[in-house]
Amino acid sequence: MESYKLVFSLLFFIPLLSSAASNDCTTSYCGQSINGVRFPFRLTDQQPKNCGFAGFDLRCAFPSMLLINIPGSGEFSVRSIDYRYQSIRIYDPLNCLPARLLTFNLSNSPFSALYFQTLTLLSCPSNVTASLAFKHIVCLSNSSVSTFAADSNTDLTSMIGGSGCRITGQLRVPVDQPYSYWYRSPLDDEDITLTWGKPDCKICERVGRSCGYENSNTQRTKCYSSRDDSQAPTPSGVIRVIAFAVAIPTMAASLALACFACHKDCNRGTTITAVTPEGAIVPPSIVGLDQATIESYTEVVLGESKRLPGHEDAACPICLSEYHVEETVRCIPECQHCFHTDCIDKWLKMNSTCPVCRNSPSPVHVEL
Repeated sequence: MESYKLVFSLLFFIPLLSSAASNDCTTSYCGQSINGVRFPFRLTDQQPKNCGFAGFDLRCAFPSMLLINIPGSGEFSVRSIDYRYQSIRIYDPLNCLPARLLTFNLSNSPFSALYFQTLTLLSCPSNVTASLAFKHIVCLSNSSVSTFAADSNTDLTSMIGGSGCRITGQLRVPVDQPYSYWYRSPLDDEDITLTWGKPDCKICERVGRSCGYENSNTQRTKCYSSRDDSQAPTPSGVIRVIAFAVAIPTMAASLALACFACHKDCNRGTTITAVTPEGAIVPPSIVGLDQATIESYTEVVLGESKRLPGHEDAACPICLSEYHVEETVRCIPECQHCFHTDCIDKWLKMNSTCPVCRNSPSPVHVEL
């Protein structure tokens, strides 16, 4: 009986030590992305919570796309992160930034914009031609309606007078410098730049040092000597390393004794029952869809119009490459998001959700 208790203690103790030893806050990467992720950001599937600041969680999407969730505004793709000047450039992975800006709100996030440019949105008949002061928003237009945006100070009389246009709303566009509506529109950029003030790690970054929490019991930050060693100088970290080094040979010897004792019990006819620690959590097995299910989704060869069966996207949300004539796309039935067939097939083999809206699709039987 004592041997069983010993085995149980080892099974319970090993994960605790392994967890302490793997508490690694070195720079992480999403696939082949050039953006290294380090404090205050963290990759949710690669780094523990103490490696990042609240509101700075990033998610790695197939194959090398970093995504950040702006509360109330949804997920945006990350173009680049400037740690020295504490700014991040983001864009809409579906290539329709104006549509995302209709509900864009930074009030519940740690980020802010240097400036905001207010634009007036106009809905016009498709045959209306506007001057250079009006920006044509293609992704919000269709065959019968054209959507234009203009600076709020622009004279709209010529558009509203006899052209059949009407004002449909306003956009507040985050910009990193004031724009002149006579020169260009803030929507000419596909990216928006946001900054953060807390935590303030600019001094650490500018001298080539790492920034991290001062200790596990505070939200204060400090600089560390190495950019990839933000947790090593703490006394508790040193103690964990020593404890882990001492515990390994001890556990190996104890496990050998336990096996020997179990073997003797077996020889005496003792029945050994497998013991599962009470309350142990078995992580869910995450698998993708089978090939038959994937092939049941609609597959279309694009014609000259390049019109998609679902959302009218100009580019594949996974590889970000524009669609071309005679390319094959596959669409997920529930949400109607479409992708290059090769891209979405690889994704669905590893994930059971849509890479854009995260909904779980179900099989569709197609009659041939």
